[in-house]
Amino acid sequence: MFKKLVPKQFVQTIYDINLEELWQSGIRGIITDLDNTLVGAKVADATPELVNWLGHVKQLGFKVVIVSNNQETRVSTFALPLSIPFIYAARKPTNTAFRKALALMDTTAEQTVVIGDQMLTDVLGGNRLGLYTILVAPISIHDEGFFTRINRRIEKLANNYISKNK
Repeated sequence: MFKKLVPKQFVQTIYDINLEELWQSGIRGIITDLDNTLVGAKVADATPELVNWLGHVKQLGFKVVIVSNNQETRVSTFALPLSIPFIYAARKPTNTAFRKALALMDTTAEQTVVIGDQMLTDVLGGNRLGLYTILVAPISIHDEGFFTRINRRIEKLANNYISKNK
């Protein structure tokens, strides 16, 4: 069980991801979380830095889908101005939204990476389907909701267990 919580890669921010290396390894699709992965949970719009990063992602040829457990209004308000397809109320870590994202991008699990800030939703969901998983440090933990705070406590326990049993 704990193995499914371990990401293939950990980075501080999305900007630390080596996109060229991912492309060379055969990755063609990016499933990304929204809140505390791309921007803080209370930030409505993409920052200029994020807009540039997403432009680079698309320039390299990647397809991108935002998969979020948040509500439609939050996700659509963010994603539509960027012309990025999205799935809201995703119920991660269940498989449904991840499979739907693969279908939207027309990619296989082996060709797709999941980027997110939570082990219990993004990493677990991605690993269960055999996707390459990248965990980023959360951007702003002070803006997180009740359930995310609970997840963070469970993640801390899991990290402690994993560290002791390497």
